[in-house]
Amino acid sequence: MKVFQKVADIQAFISRKKDQNLSIGFVPTMGALHEGHLALLSACKKQCDIAVVSIFVNPTQFNDKKDLEQYPRTIARDMQLLANKGCDVLFYPEASEIYPAGAITRSYDLGELEKVFEGAYRPGHFQGVCQVVDRLFIIIKPNQAFFGQKDYQQCMVIKKLIELTPAFSSININIVPTMRGESGLALSSRNMLLSGEERKNAATIYQSLLFMKDKLSPGPVKTIADEATRQLELKGFKPDYVGIADASTLEPVTEWDGKKPLVALIAAFTGPVRLIDNLVIA
Repeated sequence: MKVFQKVADIQAFISRKKDQNLSIGFVPTMGALHEGHLALLSACKKQCDIAVVSIFVNPTQFNDKKDLEQYPRTIARDMQLLANKGCDVLFYPEASEIYPAGAITRSYDLGELEKVFEGAYRPGHFQGVCQVVDRLFIIIKPNQAFFGQKDYQQCMVIKKLIELTPAFSSININIVPTMRGESGLALSSRNMLLSGEERKNAATIYQSLLFMKDKLSPGPVKTIADEATRQLELKGFKPDYVGIADASTLEPVTEWDGKKPLVALIAAFTGPVRLIDNLVIA
C-alpha cells in the first residue's frame, strides 16, 4: 500500500495510473476504521483498478469543537487494516493540504437538505461535508466514489454536490448498505467511545427503527415516531430526532399514502455519545 500525505504526490501517482487507462475508486473516511469502512473498500476493489482511501478528520464539518477533539483517531491501526484488506493507496493529509492557507471560498445551495434532521441539529455540518468532498474529488479525480448508507442524509448531500458541480458529473456515486453488529447496532467510529453497557443498550436504536417499519400502514405516521421516541427515552436515550421522511427528498412525512418510499431516521445520545441510524421502511 502506498501512503501519500502531499496533494502533489498523490496527484502525480493518479495521473500515471490514468495514463495507463486504470480506473480510480475512492473511499473518503475520517479514520477510526471498522468493518463498515472495509465493506466500502471491498466494493471499491471489485469495481475499480486502483482503490484509494483517504483519512482526514475534517474540522469544517464539526459544529461542536468538543466533538472534534473527542473524535477517535487510530491511524496506526487503520493503516494496518487497510494494508491487510488490499488497499492500493492511502491519502493521509494534513489540514494545510486540504485547505491551503485555511481558505474556503465556496458555499453550496443544498436547499431543504441542510434544514432537516442532521442539518437542523448540526448547522453548517453539510457545508463542511461538501467543502471537504469537493476538495478531495478535485485532488483524487475518481471514476467511482463509495459512501455508506448509514449516513443517509450525507449520501443525498453528496449527490446534490455532484448536481451542483459540472466538473464532477462523470463521478459515479455508490451507496453501500449499512453494516451492523449482531445486535443490529450500526457500525460507527463513534461506537469506540461507548462503554460496554452503552454499546449493549445502543441496539435499542435499531429496534426502534424496526418497530417503525413494522407498525407502518397507510394514514398518519406521527404516532409511530412518537412511540419510537418513547421507547428510546425509556432506555435512557436523549433523542435529537426520530422521524419518517420521503426517501427521495427527506421531506418529513406525517401521513403516508401507502405507496411513497419512506425512510425512518434517528439521532440520539447515549451518555455523551451521539449515534445516528436509518432504515428504508417502505
